[in-house]
Order: sequence, then structure tokens, then C-alpha cells
Amino acid sequence: MKIYIVSGLGADFKVLERLEFPKHYELVFIDWLIPEKNEPFNAYVKRMAEKVDDSEPFYLLGYSFGGIIVQEINQLKPAEKVVILGSIKSDKEKSRFIKTGEVTKIPRILPVGLFNERAANVYAVVRKLFDPKNPRLLQYFRVKDPYYLKWSVEKVAEWKFEENPNVIQILGDKDIVFPIRYSKPDYTIKGGTHLFPATKYKEVSKILNTVFNDEK
Repeated sequence: MKIYIVSGLGADFKVLERLEFPKHYELVFIDWLIPEKNEPFNAYVKRMAEKVDDSEPFYLLGYSFGGIIVQEINQLKPAEKVVILGSIKSDKEKSRFIKTGEVTKIPRILPVGLFNERAANVYAVVRKLFDPKNPRLLQYFRVKDPYYLKWSVEKVAEWKFEENPNVIQILGDKDIVFPIRYSKPDYTIKGGTHLFPATKYKEVSKILNTVFNDEK
């Protein structure tokens, strides 16, 4: 059985590298694609889904924005299980901050230049809010294509989705990106910031082993 995995916005798989999965599963990491000019979200999801072989049963796992992507992929290619880490099940779980971006359309009108290499580094410093005590924070955010970053922020703000009750949600109780008070997660990581897959990997690994070994 394969587990297809999508990491977070701008992140490579370092943030997930210490997680341990059941030995009998094959992990397949789906790299972020750079969106085409004015590419609709559903078209982008379809391209991401091309890497998923649905000729046999499989699982999906996504972290942060990747959690949103795997839920969309599941609409096209249904998985046996969908697990999301530090992500939301529907637009109803968005924070007030994200909802403000949706209503005002500010992300859409921001210039691409704001997300260039230099600005991205400044932006990454601000992202220390994710986990102020983690000195490796900047190592996790590798995808710095300006258009991709702007496009992703827009899509998170605009995302509309009806909750699928079968999706398994794991959240940190100190996450300020997707605050736990707006969700009812299946599992809660105590003291977990948005980077809990890297900082609380033992607790997360234990949960993942329980989830993926449960064949129900």
C-alpha cells in the first residue's frame, strides 16, 4: 500500500522527515508544482493528482496547505484514508485572519514582487510565529518561487470546501496558523505549534501508526 504525501506551503519534506510510518507502507512524496499563469485551482489539483496511481488502493497524507491539496485530490481519486496534519477540513475552520484575506481579496492584489527571494526571506522571519523557539525554521521552507507563493496564499484564502467526516485531522493546540478553537480534530498534539510534525514527531508517529494500522 502506498501513502502519497504532500508537504506544506513553500515547504519541502524536511518538516516531515522524522516521522515514522508502519514499515509495510511505501511513501510517495508529491513535489509542489509551479502554477501556470492564471491556472485555476481545480486544474492545478488535477496536475498534482496525476502522480497518484489509483489502479490500486492507496492513502493520502497532507501537511498544512498540503492537507487542503490531498482533500481536493481525494475528490478526483478517492483514497482508502485521508490524513491531514496542521490543516483544516473545510472553509468553516479558517481563522479570522484568513477569512479577512478572503473577504478583502488582499492576497489577490498583492504584487508578485512582494514574494521575491529577498522578500520571501523577510517573510520567513515573520513566520517564526509558527514556532519562535525552533532554530531550524527557515530550513523547512525551500520553495520560494514568487508566483507560487502568491498563488498559494490566494488559494488558501479563497478555498471553499464541504467537510468530509472521514478525513482524519491532527492539530497542535498551539498552532496559530490554523487555531484549534475553530476545529474539532481527531487527535490533538499538546504543545504543538504549526511545526509539530517536526517538533513533536514521536507523538505524531505513534498516532500515524495507529491510524494506518487500523484497517477499518
